[in-house]
Amino acid sequence: MLETRSGAVSLSHVAVMGILNATPDSFSDGGAHLDPARAADAAARMVAEGAALLDVGAESTRPGAEPVLAVEERRRLLPVLRAIRAAVRVPIAVDTTKAEVAAAALDAGADLVNDVSAGRFDPELLRLCAAARVPVVLMHMQGTPVTMQRAPCYTDVVAEVQAFLAERAAAARAAGVAPAAILVDPGIGFGKTTAHNCALLRHLDDLALLGYPLVVGVSRKGFLGELLGGRAVGGRLFATAAAVTLAVSRGARIVRVHDVGAIRDVVTVAEALLGRDPA
Repeated sequence: MLETRSGAVSLSHVAVMGILNATPDSFSDGGAHLDPARAADAAARMVAEGAALLDVGAESTRPGAEPVLAVEERRRLLPVLRAIRAAVRVPIAVDTTKAEVAAAALDAGADLVNDVSAGRFDPELLRLCAAARVPVVLMHMQGTPVTMQRAPCYTDVVAEVQAFLAERAAAARAAGVAPAAILVDPGIGFGKTTAHNCALLRHLDDLALLGYPLVVGVSRKGFLGELLGGRAVGGRLFATAAAVTLAVSRGARIVRVHDVGAIRDVVTVAEALLGRDPA
């Protein structure tokens, strides 16, 4: 069970987290949710389709993306977040690496923090999560969004990601974050080749041994397009479904996706085939 200020999310079954980016340049939905009213409508639709949580960000972390100043991130984020908060009751994660942006988002109605840097870019962020008593998602990334896909290199990607997540979880606990408020994410597509991504998905069960709920984001990502011979972003739904099915079978507890309705069906059937009791 994941406890948040907007209520508890059961993780006895895999939860679907809907993605809403208030950015002009995200790789898949950039520009689609800059308008607060449109974002609120999209959020309500995702919840109706089965999203148990939403993830809202205002700084693109696609490969090659340049960092955004906190003032600009807040300018984009807060009107959208307030509109979404007014439209839905499910917990909302703010996707940011900056403590000052996270603090403003929590004041505006966010319930948890999703940090692609796992607290490395701004050490104050983990202390903020501890003080506010909110959950935090710690993600693995090799390098930064600007550099991460230039030449990803590992000796053993699964072992190295596992060690990184263990270290960052320990850092969160040292900052005062409760163990039950820590989630971890292997960072599919963040400083990884297609082979690295596939290896991590095959061995998610090794990462689950850390004892923290696993968040997995594969939706429409570039490695899926590469596996399909260069398929464009809009044609990766079935590939996303295949990757989500594997993630569910290997221990993911939350899957972060754009196509909520379709992937909610995928998760339901995958869990039934695995012999898990119906939700």
